[in-house]
Amino acid sequence: MKRMTAILALAAAFALPVTMISRAQAEPRREHHPEIHKAIAALEAAKHYMERADHDFHGHRVEALRATDEAIHQLRLAVESDKR
Repeated sequence: MKRMTAILALAAAFALPVTMISRAQAEPRREHHPEIHKAIAALEAAKHYMERADHDFHGHRVEALRATDEAIHQLRLAVESDKR
């Protein structure tokens, strides 16, 4: 009887986390502001491209990189401010 109780207790202990994991997978967490996160990713990709380009985009690269950094910064602030 003690052995059966111990086995059931172990089974319950292992089943609870699995149940919680499968429930979490079944209900994916919705990301707030997915379009803003996509914009940040796109801006970071563009920045990466501009930094490694062989040319300076007819003198516009420096200002474009500065504006891209500022845009990324502002978008991150916007997302962060909504968490408060």
